[in-house]
Amino acid sequence: MRSSRSMATPNAVDVRSLIRLYVTTLEARGYRPSAIWGYRGALKHFLSWAEPVGDRLEVSKAVIWRFLNEHLADCECRGRVQRGIVTIRSALNHLLTILGETRLASEVTFPAHVDTELRAYCEYASDVCGLAPATLISRRQWIGRFLVQQFPKGRVNVLRLSPKRIRDFFTSRCQDYRPGTAQVVASAVRSYLRFRSLRHADQVDSLLAAVPSAACWRLAALPQYLEADELASLMAGFDRRLPQQQRDHAIVRCLVDLGLRSCEVAALRLDDIDWKNGTLTVCTEKSQRCDVLPLPSTTGRAIAEYLRTARPANESRAVFVRHRAPFHLPVSPSVIRSVVRRAAARSGLMDRLHGPHRLRHSAATRMLHQGATLKQIADILRHRSLDTTAIYAKVDVPRLAAIAQPWPGGAA
Repeated sequence: MRSSRSMATPNAVDVRSLIRLYVTTLEARGYRPSAIWGYRGALKHFLSWAEPVGDRLEVSKAVIWRFLNEHLADCECRGRVQRGIVTIRSALNHLLTILGETRLASEVTFPAHVDTELRAYCEYASDVCGLAPATLISRRQWIGRFLVQQFPKGRVNVLRLSPKRIRDFFTSRCQDYRPGTAQVVASAVRSYLRFRSLRHADQVDSLLAAVPSAACWRLAALPQYLEADELASLMAGFDRRLPQQQRDHAIVRCLVDLGLRSCEVAALRLDDIDWKNGTLTVCTEKSQRCDVLPLPSTTGRAIAEYLRTARPANESRAVFVRHRAPFHLPVSPSVIRSVVRRAAARSGLMDRLHGPHRLRHSAATRMLHQGATLKQIADILRHRSLDTTAIYAKVDVPRLAAIAQPWPGGAA
């Protein structure tokens, strides 16, 4: 048993009251009795380890991390106790939510000296650079791996870096990566070095010059998209008699008709839909702005049908919510990616549809084939620059054929 008396930022709670509150909260959120039983067993395992002081217990993320990382690895508790790491982690996340604490991060963990540096960088990247959360997660992962290799022990000291050590990192790490992935890694390391220059006045010019650039030319590849018959097959694969598939059908309609990103669909709120004027307000983390788009009738009907007949009753203002407890939570971008993958499997398009972004390409290509200008497509997709939209000009075969010049010497 390990004492929790020296935990940082603790919450002092009554143990018996906590268990009652825990169970009733899960019941109110719609969890099945079997799930509540498993989570309650995990909570009791944690409480028996945490040594309450009298009838009260101090709970914090620090002691929960010790329980997960130290105790479970060598758990010798007697009797039938819950030892499954997935169940216990989920159960303790519910505990933190009930106590008003932030949930345990599901990100890759790094040594303490690297984690401290990453927290400082993420604060800078969010507050100063305005990076979206998804970009921050990616940057944190790659910068963390870079720092672990460069500074396996002790504190981070950029003065010890050299151009050769940076080149060696990219040679060992990126040799099997695709150019796009290598470019992402390089961008993350450059961003970190600029952070050090700004916050700590480190001289990083020679280090920045040593970060290689991958051979990844803009507009080199054609955008991949689904043809009209493939889209029809995709949309026909939903059994709309089932509430969850009714939700999934409305989600995919948003992706297909409006070219929304998965994070944008997940963030949709009931207040974002103006039924009277037929518009949809889309707030984008990536660009930190909100745009008002016309709501196509097919999309509006799919959303309205879901809201009227299939959406679980709860107080959430999210348009699309979970269909498994807890029902009040909105779907996440990962849920939307799963929705697309399942729809692709049902319609036999697994080799053609790998994720939601291809539906965004499909929406842009369809608009182009119907006569929309690149400016109009850029407005719908909310691109900041027409240069981003220019890649779709390469799939406008009829217009390209009209300006094509004869091959010198004639056809072979």
